Amino acid sequence: MEKGYSDKAYRWNRENYSSRRRFIDIWGFVLLLMYRLWLYNKSWSYPGGVSDAKQAARRRTLAVWIRNTLLDLGPTFIKVGQLFSTRADIFPAEYVEELTKLQDRVPAFSYEQVESTIEKELGKKIPELFHSFEPVPLAAASLGQVHKAVLHSGEAVVIKVQRPGLKKLFEIDLRILKGISRYFQNHPKWGKGRDWMGIYEECCKILWEEIDYLSEGRNADAFRRNFRAYDWVKVPRVYWRYASSRVLTLEYAPGIKISQYEALEAAGLDRKVLARQGAEAYLHQLLDNGFFHADPHPGNIAVSPEGALIFYDFGMMGRIKSNVREGLMETLFGIASKDGDRVVQSLIDLGAIAPTEDMGPVRRSVQYMLDNFMDKPFENQSVASISDDLYEIAYNQPFRFPATFTFVMRAFSTLEGVGKGLDPEFSFMEVAKPYAMQLMTNTNGEGNSLLNELGRQAVQVSSTALGLPRRLEDTLEKLERGDVRMRVRAIETERLLRRQSNIQLTTTYAVLIGTFTLSASILLVKNYIWAAVFVALVAVSVSWLLIRLISRLDRYDRMY
Repeated sequence: MEKGYSDKAYRWNRENYSSRRRFIDIWGFVLLLMYRLWLYNKSWSYPGGVSDAKQAARRRTLAVWIRNTLLDLGPTFIKVGQLFSTRADIFPAEYVEELTKLQDRVPAFSYEQVESTIEKELGKKIPELFHSFEPVPLAAASLGQVHKAVLHSGEAVVIKVQRPGLKKLFEIDLRILKGISRYFQNHPKWGKGRDWMGIYEECCKILWEEIDYLSEGRNADAFRRNFRAYDWVKVPRVYWRYASSRVLTLEYAPGIKISQYEALEAAGLDRKVLARQGAEAYLHQLLDNGFFHADPHPGNIAVSPEGALIFYDFGMMGRIKSNVREGLMETLFGIASKDGDRVVQSLIDLGAIAPTEDMGPVRRSVQYMLDNFMDKPFENQSVASISDDLYEIAYNQPFRFPATFTFVMRAFSTLEGVGKGLDPEFSFMEVAKPYAMQLMTNTNGEGNSLLNELGRQAVQVSSTALGLPRRLEDTLEKLERGDVRMRVRAIETERLLRRQSNIQLTTTYAVLIGTFTLSASILLVKNYIWAAVFVALVAVSVSWLLIRLISRLDRYDRMY
């Protein structure tokens, strides 16, 4: 059951924040989460014994608790949770699924604070700026809230007003999060193979961009220009006279939420057409413009009475660079030829895979996907199922899907779900097929991509063949000079040696503890109280080292 939230839960909902209180709240959540994750792996913590079903139920319960706690912690953590919902390469599927449900609904702030912010940002009082202004907000979110108003010229508008004290809250929270990221980066278990500081920097960049309303206004203008030739897409106009970094005034563009299927049907709108247009609009953003809406959930898309799609909220946008499109082309050719090595190399070039010493498991995972999922017709495949399979393979592997990639996949899955709600027979892949064919054939005047690719490969093979004798000669010269060395690692032998060394160290610690304990007892009997206390503290310190060593031995035992 979902818990009900009280105003008391939102301690952050004020202009003056306590750094000490935030430190306690945030680190309290992190430490409790670490304890619950530690408990998850202990068989004795499951009544009646551990089982897959019990572990799955505990993961779901923990995922719901994480989502609810992030909501309690406020704007920074709501946004961080939403960003983490795109990182299926780091978190299990249950956590990712739950974080995607993280709704940005929090208590509204007072009208007096709205008045103060608008006057400070725009330099005039509300009656001077607007003919009328509704004090009750249309919607409230963690970053701000929206009010309806009418300009003196008679145009209906909506005004987004940023939550007071938000910048200060971000500064406090991000400072604490930096310390947490550094801790996880250096953690022997959770830091291995993870770039937590890189994730922190990415979160900072996205969060600061989202609270800059001028940047959102520019995004809205660019998005509207990209769709100026499409009469079935509408983007609210920005009123720059009434805009600042904390206040944004937009054209009032009411519509029916795209997920309200019965209301759309009652309005006489064709649901099948809307499903197809929603997919086409996104594919146009992604493949034609390289500038796309990174959060197209149903709350951000509506339908006008005339049947046009209305897009809202341009705070989170994605961009695809031209070199990324070339990398995607290379990946597509690898997939089409079922060449796992080529797909892996292209993903490394794209930054989606972090190369490791042993790439064998990754290549086998990719080849398995190619062999098992590419036999279906393109139009019969599901974006959601492909995403789930990708993320299942990526979890705990050296895959590092960039934010752009995961935003795209999540948007595809969301739009596919909306499309199937509008039209049960809708297939996102069927709509995407012409765009994919266009990308594969590269209809930009450069000729046939397949022929170009074959030519490129022929040149590459010939260059390799011509250079082979010289490379062999160089290798032989290095062998003669002794510059070539071979290093063979026996991983299992190294683990056994480390384990044996730790067992010997355990024995040493046990002897030391016994010696110090006996010494402390003798000193206590002889009435040397302070000396006995000191020796006892040394014994406690060595005992702590022994406990750490035993836990490390326990991890080695689980490897076999």
